Amino acid sequence: MAAETKTLNDAFYETLKDVYYAEKQSVKALKKAAKSAENDELRQAFETHAEESAGQVERLTQVFEIIGKPARAKTCEAMQGIVSEMEEDLEDFAGSPAADAVLAACAQAVEHYEIARYGTLKTWAGQLGYEEAVALLDETLEEEKKTDALLSKIAETLNSEADQAGEDDADADETDEGDDADEGKTASKGRTGAKAKGTRKAA
Repeated sequence: MAAETKTLNDAFYETLKDVYYAEKQSVKALKKAAKSAENDELRQAFETHAEESAGQVERLTQVFEIIGKPARAKTCEAMQGIVSEMEEDLEDFAGSPAADAVLAACAQAVEHYEIARYGTLKTWAGQLGYEEAVALLDETLEEEKKTDALLSKIAETLNSEADQAGEDDADADETDEGDDADEGKTASKGRTGAKAKGTRKAA
């Protein structure tokens, strides 16, 4: 029996289901990230984009209607992996100077995946003649790019602060080691002096 022939329409629908799932996961991840962020600007960016993402899910529903297919989600292993890494990093870096910098990087991984997928869907929609879908997908694509640019800007400050905190900790460690060494020298000198004094007395 000949294998079923797959078309670009099939690819579009399957990818649409993938992104539908990914976008819903993104909303959950952004809300969790917002609660974990210490930096006010980063937290606001997460909260704002979480609201945008809810609207993006609605646009995807409209695209399903345009192509005459039911709005169904297909498990996106790529997004599951990105979200899983974000959760691990949240746990590993919680309370550290680098926590927000790492959080911003994880969020950008989500954005980059979505930008790639929406770019593909927009191109395919145009090829297939779904002009209304092109407009909807382009609107979402621009929002994703805008959010990515904002996160890059915020990350510049967060990365600098995290790096400076690391240098300060290193300087503090060196100072502590220096103090320990000085104390050791003082104690040794005291013992040597006492020994010398005892020797002179005995003479």
